[in-house]
Amino acid sequence: MNEPKDRAVYIISVAAELAGVHPQTLRIYEQKGLIHPLRTSGNTRRYSDDDIARLREIQRLTEQGLNLAGAKRVMELQAEVDRLVHRVRDLQEQLDHRRAIAMPGRRIGAQIVPLDTIIPPPWGSQR
Repeated sequence: MNEPKDRAVYIISVAAELAGVHPQTLRIYEQKGLIHPLRTSGNTRRYSDDDIARLREIQRLTEQGLNLAGAKRVMELQAEVDRLVHRVRDLQEQLDHRRAIAMPGRRIGAQIVPLDTIIPPPWGSQR
Protein backbone atom coordinates (compact mmCIF):
# COMPACT_ATOMS: atom_id res chain seq x y z
CA MET A 1 0.00 0.00 0.00
CA ASN A 2 1.40 3.42 -0.97
CA GLU A 3 1.66 6.12 1.66
CA PRO A 4 0.59 9.66 0.70
CA LYS A 5 3.60 11.78 -0.26
CA ASP A 6 2.74 14.35 2.40
CA ARG A 7 2.52 11.86 5.27
CA ALA A 8 5.33 12.59 7.73
CA VAL A 9 6.94 9.25 8.60
CA TYR A 10 10.73 9.74 8.64
CA ILE A 11 12.73 10.73 11.70
CA ILE A 12 15.50 13.28 11.21
CA SER A 13 18.34 10.76 10.81
CA VAL A 14 16.48 8.83 8.10
CA ALA A 15 15.38 12.02 6.32
CA ALA A 16 18.97 13.31 6.37
CA GLU A 17 20.26 10.05 4.94
CA LEU A 18 17.61 10.00 2.19
CA ALA A 19 18.41 13.61 1.27
CA GLY A 20 22.17 13.08 1.46
CA VAL A 21 22.84 15.66 4.17
CA HIS A 22 23.77 15.74 7.85
CA PRO A 23 20.91 15.94 10.39
CA GLN A 24 22.30 19.28 11.61
CA THR A 25 21.80 20.62 8.08
CA LEU A 26 18.08 19.83 8.38
CA ARG A 27 17.92 21.80 11.62
CA ILE A 28 19.60 24.76 9.90
CA TYR A 29 17.19 24.54 6.97
CA GLU A 30 14.29 24.58 9.41
CA GLN A 31 15.72 27.60 11.27
CA LYS A 32 16.03 29.46 7.96
CA GLY A 33 12.46 28.60 6.99
CA LEU A 34 13.34 26.33 4.07
CA ILE A 35 11.50 23.31 5.48
CA HIS A 36 8.73 22.83 7.99
CA PRO A 37 8.68 19.26 9.31
CA LEU A 38 5.73 18.08 11.30
CA ARG A 39 6.22 17.65 15.02
CA THR A 40 4.94 14.78 17.11
CA SER A 41 3.30 15.34 20.49
CA GLY A 42 6.79 14.77 21.95
CA ASN A 43 8.17 17.52 19.66
CA THR A 44 10.13 15.08 17.46
CA ARG A 45 10.56 16.13 13.84
CA ARG A 46 8.90 13.95 11.20
CA TYR A 47 9.55 14.30 7.47
CA SER A 48 7.43 13.23 4.48
CA ASP A 49 8.37 12.18 0.96
CA ASP A 50 7.45 15.73 -0.12
CA ASP A 51 9.90 17.07 2.48
CA ILE A 52 12.62 14.76 1.15
CA ALA A 53 11.98 15.99 -2.40
CA ARG A 54 12.20 19.58 -1.14
CA LEU A 55 15.49 18.81 0.63
CA ARG A 56 16.90 17.35 -2.57
CA GLU A 57 15.82 20.47 -4.47
CA ILE A 58 17.59 22.67 -1.90
CA GLN A 59 20.72 20.56 -2.37
CA ARG A 60 20.49 20.86 -6.16
CA LEU A 61 20.13 24.65 -5.99
CA THR A 62 22.99 25.12 -3.53
CA GLU A 63 25.22 22.86 -5.63
CA GLN A 64 24.54 25.24 -8.53
CA GLY A 65 25.95 28.08 -6.46
CA LEU A 66 22.92 29.62 -4.75
CA ASN A 67 23.08 30.44 -1.08
CA LEU A 68 20.21 29.32 1.18
CA ALA A 69 18.35 32.62 0.85
CA GLY A 70 18.55 32.33 -2.94
CA ALA A 71 17.39 28.71 -2.86
CA LYS A 72 14.46 29.70 -0.64
CA ARG A 73 13.47 32.51 -3.03
CA VAL A 74 13.71 30.26 -6.10
CA MET A 75 11.50 27.68 -4.41
CA GLU A 76 8.96 30.36 -3.42
CA LEU A 77 8.86 31.58 -7.01
CA GLN A 78 8.45 28.01 -8.30
CA ALA A 79 5.50 27.53 -5.94
CA GLU A 80 3.96 30.82 -7.13
CA VAL A 81 4.36 29.81 -10.79
CA ASP A 82 2.72 26.46 -10.04
CA ARG A 83 -0.17 28.24 -8.28
CA LEU A 84 -0.63 30.61 -11.22
CA VAL A 85 -0.50 27.80 -13.79
CA HIS A 86 -3.29 26.00 -11.90
CA ARG A 87 -5.30 29.24 -11.70
CA VAL A 88 -4.97 29.83 -15.46
CA ARG A 89 -6.11 26.25 -16.12
CA ASP A 90 -9.12 26.73 -13.83
CA LEU A 91 -10.04 30.00 -15.54
CA GLN A 92 -9.65 28.43 -19.00
CA GLU A 93 -11.94 25.56 -17.98
CA GLN A 94 -14.52 28.05 -16.68
CA LEU A 95 -14.35 30.04 -19.91
CA ASP A 96 -14.69 26.90 -22.04
CA HIS A 97 -17.65 25.80 -19.93
CA ARG A 98 -19.37 29.20 -20.27
CA ARG A 99 -18.84 29.21 -24.02
CA ALA A 100 -20.33 25.74 -24.30
CA ILE A 101 -23.42 26.83 -22.35
CA ALA A 102 -23.85 30.21 -24.07
CA MET A 103 -23.38 29.04 -27.65
CA PRO A 104 -24.19 25.40 -28.19
CA GLY A 105 -23.51 24.81 -31.87
CA ARG A 106 -23.35 28.51 -32.72
CA ARG A 107 -20.66 30.87 -33.89
CA ILE A 108 -19.77 34.10 -32.17
CA GLY A 109 -21.32 37.05 -33.97
CA ALA A 110 -23.97 35.01 -35.79
CA GLN A 111 -26.49 37.27 -37.51
CA ILE A 112 -29.87 37.64 -35.85
CA VAL A 113 -32.81 37.85 -38.29
CA PRO A 114 -36.53 38.16 -37.63
CA LEU A 115 -38.22 34.78 -37.43
CA ASP A 116 -40.95 35.70 -39.93
CA THR A 117 -38.35 36.15 -42.66
CA ILE A 118 -37.46 32.47 -42.30
CA ILE A 119 -40.83 30.95 -41.34
CA PRO A 120 -44.02 32.68 -42.44
CA PRO A 121 -46.47 33.41 -39.65
CA PRO A 122 -49.48 31.08 -39.49
CA TRP A 123 -51.92 33.94 -40.20
CA GLY A 124 -50.31 34.74 -43.52
CA SER A 125 -47.91 37.37 -44.71
CA GLN A 126 -48.66 40.97 -43.79
CA ARG A 127 -46.04 42.55 -46.06
